[in-house]
Amino acid sequence: MDLFALDSAKFIDLNLVTVGFLFIVGFIGGLVSGFIGSGGAFILTPGMMGLGVPGTVAVASNMCHKFPKALVGALKRFRYGQVDVKMGLVIAASAGVGVQCGIAIQRHILERWGQAGSDLYVSLAFVAVLFSVGGYVLYDALRCNRRDGDCGGTPALARRLQAVNLPPMLTFRRSGLRISLWFTLPVGFATGMLAATIAVGGFIGVPGLIYVLGVPGLIASGTELVTAFVMGLCGSVNWALHGMIDIRLVLIILGGSLLGVQLGAIGTTYVRENMIKLVMGTIMLIVAVSRVIAIPCYLERLDVLTMAPGLQTGLKTASFICMCLGLLSGAALILAAMWRGRGTAAAPAA
Repeated sequence: MDLFALDSAKFIDLNLVTVGFLFIVGFIGGLVSGFIGSGGAFILTPGMMGLGVPGTVAVASNMCHKFPKALVGALKRFRYGQVDVKMGLVIAASAGVGVQCGIAIQRHILERWGQAGSDLYVSLAFVAVLFSVGGYVLYDALRCNRRDGDCGGTPALARRLQAVNLPPMLTFRRSGLRISLWFTLPVGFATGMLAATIAVGGFIGVPGLIYVLGVPGLIASGTELVTAFVMGLCGSVNWALHGMIDIRLVLIILGGSLLGVQLGAIGTTYVRENMIKLVMGTIMLIVAVSRVIAIPCYLERLDVLTMAPGLQTGLKTASFICMCLGLLSGAALILAAMWRGRGTAAAPAA
């Protein structure tokens, strides 16, 4: 018997409330995706897990919904001149290898420790990556704000790497840079591996493009959508072969995401690049807290610790509320930035 085969117990019951919540989560995830270039999975995967969806099913279903949404967002951003197609495809090539490695890791954990172990792994990975990447991105955004938006141009690490002449050298005209192929490989691999293991690649891919390769913020967020499309398509085929995709969840969140991603893409034309970093860092840290709160529940399922039933219920409720706070905060920041940016852009015309 294939340990990856789904049985009916792994599908959550859907009612009007859960469908509505998933649609709203999908819309906000799409809004974030179109705005910052990430697939929005750091909102969508915890959102589904908060409703009781097993971690592997949430990851697989999220990846399946990602590639059509990423395609819509990439086309929208391409019209605004914010996509480096060549860079996106180069990163996607190594990301494809990372996707296969990430799925292999998930399968090993599920076979060894079961669904509770997989849920714990997904949550721990979220916490580690969200706190580290989100904390740095938010710090950099606040630093730029203190300098009145002056972020010092190309990051120091990217400048050093661009100065290294290590063939083959690649020129990316849209991004305005020239860099060795070998420095793009780890960025792509890390993006793909995380996308397959926790359905999140964008919040590694976008900072990687910005801080490691030196791609401008708006171009980086748009270009990552190209990579997300390729990763999502390849990963979905692999997950589907193992029966881990809940097509009901895919269609519901996709419906909301396709609306949100177009609105988010439009919003990038009205804001400064630094605002993208500020939104990304804030949402990451709030969502990370929601996953920290949920970790004791998974440890209890693995018999690592014992909790009173009331405490376990309270932690699940607190985690869900924190998740909702992250959703609302992200949407509010993006919409407020769009409103202010639109007003600023309209003033000279008036």
